Amino acid sequence: MEILPAIDLKAGKCVRLYQGDYQQETVFSDDPVGVALKWQSLGGQWLHVVDLDGAAHGEPQNVDVVRAIVQAVHVPVQMGGGIRRLETVQQLLELGVQRVILGTAAVEDTNLTREICHRFDDAIIIGIDARNGYVETHGWQQQTQLTTLELARTMADLGAKRLICTDISRDGTLTEPNFDAIAELVTQIDLPLIAAGGISAISHLKRLREIGVEGAILGKALYTRDLDLQQAIQALGPE
Repeated sequence: MEILPAIDLKAGKCVRLYQGDYQQETVFSDDPVGVALKWQSLGGQWLHVVDLDGAAHGEPQNVDVVRAIVQAVHVPVQMGGGIRRLETVQQLLELGVQRVILGTAAVEDTNLTREICHRFDDAIIIGIDARNGYVETHGWQQQTQLTTLELARTMADLGAKRLICTDISRDGTLTEPNFDAIAELVTQIDLPLIAAGGISAISHLKRLREIGVEGAILGKALYTRDLDLQQAIQALGPE
């Protein structure tokens, strides 16, 4: 199972939100490139970058920072946040981003999502962000009537190759993942799944591996040092 350190960007800084609330923000660094290099040096296999400003505004706002991160590191980078046009996907891939995450666009424009999935194939991830089982969009500011499982099935039918599932109510809380919801997706949807939200202990990572997820995104727990990245990677070594 891969571990993906998260770098959330807001106004060019590395921040973490509590349960997706833009008013509950903690700035951890004004040097996102330095943070990226740190996670790389500690063994991060991928970097998970989210443009929080982009998610709220509908268009990436921190592209220059993302470019600097991609140029500085040698591990692959995946990015989400405000990616709602095919041209934006193309721009980010040309920038050197390895995988691009569609969230709001996947909910609101199935034709566009189908086209993007077929054109860019494995370079596309569908981000499913849910609170109490229902998907939210526009930077976690708008709730839909779609359930996580409904959206996942639709995305599989459209040609998606990979999913990220984030439980918003757990994100940034240092509690634990929503194991039941994750297990349901793994058993019901035949696609690789990356889990996010509430992961704050090595025991959480081991249980996620048992469930069968492909990867786990670590955010606040790394920044607060509740989890040590090197120790987590070592703990998930060959059994």
